[in-house]
Amino acid sequence: MATQATAQRGLSFLRVAIALQTLTIFFQAVSAGLLLTSSHGETLHSAGARVMFGASVLYVLAAVLAWKPGGGSPRPVWQAAGFLALASVQVVLGIAHVPSIHLPLGVLMFGLSVLALAREL
Repeated sequence: MATQATAQRGLSFLRVAIALQTLTIFFQAVSAGLLLTSSHGETLHSAGARVMFGASVLYVLAAVLAWKPGGGSPRPVWQAAGFLALASVQVVLGIAHVPSIHLPLGVLMFGLSVLALAREL
């Protein structure tokens, strides 16, 4: 009974982490638009990148915590780790100012995050 309650908490934490990640990526899309039209856009996009990366780390942590106590499939851990790798590449590309890859990768990341969220709901 206690193991089942722990597994449920882990899954709800995983859902919250994926939702937070999806929201931060959406915020990045909005701040990218502001980057083109406002002087404050660069500051918002830079701060949002840090928050998005932190949300990706939180997603990995939540996936590990949901997997370990319940003894379920390690697939969410691999997905979260892959997403963290994509987030790392995205940050590097953003710092290097390579929009030809940075922008499509951001769209891909948003789509994958929405897909992961839909799968967990």
